[in-house]
Amino acid sequence: MQLYENKQLTLIMSVSIVKEEFGVNLAQPISFYNIETGNNSNKDVKVPHNNENYTKPEEGYCPHGNVEVKMKNKIKSNEESMQIQDDGEIKCKEELEIKEEPKVFTRENYQCSQGEKALPHTYVLIDHQITHIREKPYQCSHCDKGFSQHSYLIKHQKIHTAKKSYQCSHCDKTLSAKSVLIKHLRIHTGEKPYHCSQCDKACSTNGNLIVHQRMHTGEKPYQCSKCDKSFSTNSYLLLHQRKHTGEKPYQCSQCDKTFSRSSSLIIHQRKHTGEKPYQCNQCDKAFSTYNSLIIHQRVHTGEKPYQCSQCGKAFSSYSNLIVHQRIHTGEKPYQCSQCDRTFSNNSNLVIHLRTHTGEKPYQCSQCDKAFSRKSHLIIHQRKHSGEKPYQCKLYDKAFSQNSTLIKHQRALTGEKQCQSIQTK
Repeated sequence: MQLYENKQLTLIMSVSIVKEEFGVNLAQPISFYNIETGNNSNKDVKVPHNNENYTKPEEGYCPHGNVEVKMKNKIKSNEESMQIQDDGEIKCKEELEIKEEPKVFTRENYQCSQGEKALPHTYVLIDHQITHIREKPYQCSHCDKGFSQHSYLIKHQKIHTAKKSYQCSHCDKTLSAKSVLIKHLRIHTGEKPYHCSQCDKACSTNGNLIVHQRMHTGEKPYQCSKCDKSFSTNSYLLLHQRKHTGEKPYQCSQCDKTFSRSSSLIIHQRKHTGEKPYQCNQCDKAFSTYNSLIIHQRVHTGEKPYQCSQCGKAFSSYSNLIVHQRIHTGEKPYQCSQCDRTFSNNSNLVIHLRTHTGEKPYQCSQCDKAFSRKSHLIIHQRKHSGEKPYQCKLYDKAFSQNSTLIKHQRALTGEKQCQSIQTK
């Protein structure tokens, strides 16, 4: 009975939330929900409390009178009763009325004010409206997860309580339901049965397909309550909200750094382990992130998909385009904390700060020299190796630095101009 009491109080709370948030008209008497059977009565019922001939109830609960009640066909009038009022509150009053004929509900009775969806019952409408205001009144007792509907909570709790009897034939995992096993098996088989009607993309689950289709429709149903930003998935919204709250729940076990997302922590930890799982198939280079590999591979393919709208220059990465566009706008958002200098990108600011700190993190392995920039170390190491990658096209001369080649070419150009003047 305690379970029903909690359900009823949650329902009352939800009515108030939905009324306040959406102005929903719930003038119709609420259907009486039986927690044991899951059935819903559509009769307009007033519930008696103090009838001497009344048999002790078996189901139902009045939150005001604290008396359990059982529905009867023959009940005399002028007893206390319970019904939902126009203002959304549940009140007891001196009135009794039972309508034997079931109330006929049409889909228009319970129309969602936020869209075209129509619901068959009041309690279904309440659950649906809560999904719009992101209210999650149903809390899991095993973990911190909350849910907008009671049925979602019941389904989730099976993760904690259900026996995991479905064994994956490809790995050691056991799953709690056959449907979950089928989804898991697609990781091994690569099966993607859900196809997008607008492009060639296929997805392993229907949920992933729905999220993908929002790229085509532009739909972003998850709105941030602190700013105007909206997102296509709830997980993206949660990540964004951490910018407002400053929450960084993922901590590195090797240093004090914390992160707002688990993927950022995994990438960071590779700095400690030196792991570079993404290997280029054109050369020996490996990278700690997949995105870095994609950008690097464009060196081999020559692909430059990001074009400047002002001058037509193209770039292999979006970040390089953003930095380049600041040449046109003059924007220099990175300010030195030690002096007044500003920079168009963060990497230049980091290099500049080393002039104040004297830091030289790039050490030559052949001698004791150290440098503040990696590019300076590379140039220096060519003195030891004798490498001269910059070749003059006119003479059989090569240089260790590009800047030295440019100076050489300018000298040649000036020399030829002098010779042509003397000839004239």
